[in-house]
Amino acid sequence: MATSTDRPFLYSEAERRRRDASPWTLVQGVLAPLQFAVFLLSLALVSRTLATGEGVALANASVVAKTFALYAIMVTGSLWEKAVFGRYLFAPAFYWEDVVSMGVLALHTAYLAALATGALGTTGLMCLALSAYATYLVNAGQFLLKLRAARLQAPAYAMGAAR
Repeated sequence: MATSTDRPFLYSEAERRRRDASPWTLVQGVLAPLQFAVFLLSLALVSRTLATGEGVALANASVVAKTFALYAIMVTGSLWEKAVFGRYLFAPAFYWEDVVSMGVLALHTAYLAALATGALGTTGLMCLALSAYATYLVNAGQFLLKLRAARLQAPAYAMGAAR
């Protein structure tokens, strides 16, 4: 199985053109900071609930909102990956980001299931949310590193195009 280290650049010339032309690139650029803002608000509400026992309904609602933001970015991200790389998930350039994303999705979905079934009490739910959020932060960091790599490679693409 190929990994991103087998590639000299994050994107081939054709992939970069498809990335730049895809409307999903803009959608991802809007949804990612929006999801992060929802995460920050929810993190504060979940932390408050854990610390004080207050605001349980608001904390739960915020985790649900964060989860739906995650689902939106995952669906549109899959469409972006298909447009750029020709596959919905696990393109070599984003393989490990997608693997961790599956864990993030699983934890957020487990939260929804536990909330819906009453399988966990408030503390258990809030701890599950924090686990999902910790994994989300790792995943967000992965994507930020890829964004940085793409920006660092941009001058090399320009130089290649000038030849």
